[in-house]
Amino acid sequence: MSDLREAGMNSKAWPFEEARRLLKRYEAAPPEKGYVLFETGYGPSGLPHIGTFGEVARTTMIRRAFEEISDIPTRLICFSDDLDGMRKVPENVPNREALSEHLQKPLTSVPDPFEEFPSFGDHNNAMLRRFLDTFGFEYEFYSATEFYKSGQFDAVLKRAVDRYDDVMKVMLKSLRDERQQTYSIFLPIHPETGRVLYVPMKQVNAEDYTITFDDESGKEWTLPVTGGNVKLQWKPDFGARWAALDVDFEMYGKDHSTNTPIYDRICEILGGRKPEHFTYELFLDQNGEKISKSKGNGLSIDEWLTYASTESLSYFMYAKPKTAKRMHFDVIPKAVDEYHQQLRAYVGQDADQRANNPVWHIHGGKVPESRMVVPFAMLLNLASVAGAEDKETLWGFIRRYATEATPATHPDLDAAAGFAVRYYNDFVKPEKVFRAPTDAEREALIDLRDRLVAYDGAVEGDALQQVVFDVGRDRFDPMRGWFKALYEVLLGASQGPRFGSFIALYGVGETVALIDRGLAGELG
Repeated sequence: MSDLREAGMNSKAWPFEEARRLLKRYEAAPPEKGYVLFETGYGPSGLPHIGTFGEVARTTMIRRAFEEISDIPTRLICFSDDLDGMRKVPENVPNREALSEHLQKPLTSVPDPFEEFPSFGDHNNAMLRRFLDTFGFEYEFYSATEFYKSGQFDAVLKRAVDRYDDVMKVMLKSLRDERQQTYSIFLPIHPETGRVLYVPMKQVNAEDYTITFDDESGKEWTLPVTGGNVKLQWKPDFGARWAALDVDFEMYGKDHSTNTPIYDRICEILGGRKPEHFTYELFLDQNGEKISKSKGNGLSIDEWLTYASTESLSYFMYAKPKTAKRMHFDVIPKAVDEYHQQLRAYVGQDADQRANNPVWHIHGGKVPESRMVVPFAMLLNLASVAGAEDKETLWGFIRRYATEATPATHPDLDAAAGFAVRYYNDFVKPEKVFRAPTDAEREALIDLRDRLVAYDGAVEGDALQQVVFDVGRDRFDPMRGWFKALYEVLLGASQGPRFGSFIALYGVGETVALIDRGLAGELG
């Protein structure tokens, strides 16, 4: 057994914990189908959002951990429920008025408002695949429309007819009295209007596997449950899909957690073995509201990638999956810097420590070297004081601070410099508020300025930090008041970098000039 496999068998990292639980599923014998199947579900009622990505990213982390501790092959299916009826017109698409006449039609029968694909469902499926491909995920895409119409689901649908009463009994227990009167696990697709109908069944016939019902006008219809004429309600569909595909693992948000016993029991009734589950907390926007595909609130994947690397987003997804997290622009700098901190730590870690390091799970063990010799937060502050409009401006300072660094040898730093300029101009610059120093702060700033003018030591962060500290030590208690003054007077923010490191990067002479401007009230 390799050191990392042994470490994975004991690691407290959540992907390894889930992988070990999944491995116990087959401790008696390997799966008859020859592989362990991971699945993620996607409801393409709107453009894919960052929560959808997170589900695939986290499932992939568990899959990688499983492959480290087991020799059983694996597959990952991303299943799109694109046969679902469009319940409402999304708020974040063009040509909204034209979509209203297609309400309740399957998403793959609704015209694409972007006029790029055969249907709205096809458009959103393509966006999902594009997002997932950007991150290099290995997955197989399944469309519910194709799954139903191709006959792949027919055997389980017939079983649902045979065991209709048993499945209905499970569902009726979870419904209010008035809903029980009209509920059926089957949703027929109207042969003429193409709409998904929510109507009671007059007959479910196990002899020829048909259903009989009246449409909304009172006309009676009889349809086969096979061939895409009928779809299952979403809760039965969950369990039926697990049974049809023999799914071993699926994760979902905690809003599904109360339905887990329903999904599991229906899977078992339909001849399947319930999969292992992992329930994660939901993503929230800056206002603490749940991120919604139809609203388009919260960060999108494209928005994150405008300001930071794919790896930093994966890092954010790894951390504390059972804790609700706000997905807004303020979290990006912290995620970037913490990711690189973990990269730097990985180099000197043993197998046990590496198994617990997020970057192992992000990169599947093929962990790159960090070349970020300047933190992202520091780049933001540098962009601020330099008024940078492009990354070349930042490189003028970076080369002086790290003489060996170039865009070619430090591509992650080069990319981060570009991201920092963009992030600064879009989010930091509009919020900057400078203030004048108090009398005590003015005295301290003059002292710091004079000491920097006379400074002839090494232009190095620790040495310069000591100079800053010496100025404030006898004047401020607690010392954080001194650093807060530096940030608010010189940087226009209430928080900021380790100031000695900032001076080393920005330059001693440049910092003297910055203090002069701050004292003269010229920064605001």
